[in-house]
Amino acid sequence: MDGQRRIAEPMKRQNTTSSLRLRIAARVGAVLFLGLTVMHGVSVGGYLGYEGSPWLEIPGKLSGLVGMAADDIKIQGLVHQEPEKLLAALGIKPGASLVGFDADKAKQLLENLDWVAAATVQRHFPNQLEISVTERVPFAIWQRGGSYYVIDQSGSAMSNVTPGQLDGLLLVTGEGAQFSVQELVNQLEVTPNLLLRVKAAARVGQRRWNLYLDSGITIRLPERDVETALARLDALDTSQQLLSKGIRNVDLRMSGRVIVGVAEVAADQSVVKMSQSD
Repeated sequence: MDGQRRIAEPMKRQNTTSSLRLRIAARVGAVLFLGLTVMHGVSVGGYLGYEGSPWLEIPGKLSGLVGMAADDIKIQGLVHQEPEKLLAALGIKPGASLVGFDADKAKQLLENLDWVAAATVQRHFPNQLEISVTERVPFAIWQRGGSYYVIDQSGSAMSNVTPGQLDGLLLVTGEGAQFSVQELVNQLEVTPNLLLRVKAAARVGQRRWNLYLDSGITIRLPERDVETALARLDALDTSQQLLSKGIRNVDLRMSGRVIVGVAEVAADQSVVKMSQSD
């Protein structure tokens, strides 16, 4: 009887110890989960989100303890933008909390950026993010007043893209120029040699264009039949090297006619002098 009692007492103590450990583990888990939930809510609510706040680091640290921090972020497709700009738009940092992260919402946030054409965001639990973006393609530089904007084919300005870092883009100015430049380039493609020489263009009265060549020559285009006028000018340049004879400007606004102005008028030449008005 005494032997049975001695065997039963250690087993009872062992069962009591195991039960105590389970209760402690359950309480610790509950407190940790509650802490994560509270800190995430406080962080999302912006109550502790002022710049430099030490509380900003806590959600990420707590998430890291349970494998829920953004420790592995892969970004593809960036050409003109920096990864930091993209992550800032999503409001996440490497190692920060991923608790409550919504991949679909992140995709919408990215596609609302003026430099993003399309985006995909995938989260692989517990701590991986895969982000792929397609940037809008720089098409021209639009000058408005003293400011310069890189625009895509639709005329939409692209933030965080510095015009000075891009070579070979056409410079356009004038009201409505940003929305009409794609049509102008399409028209100029009829004469590729001329297209290569055009460095800038000004939209006049939202009706037509003035072109500025790399040689300093100004070409005044008509409102209609632009391709026909350009083809006529290109033919004259091919046959007579018109644009290499000291020409100051060319006026194509009158149908069927090419009027030129030269820098110096010789005595035996008869030319139509161009005024500086449009």
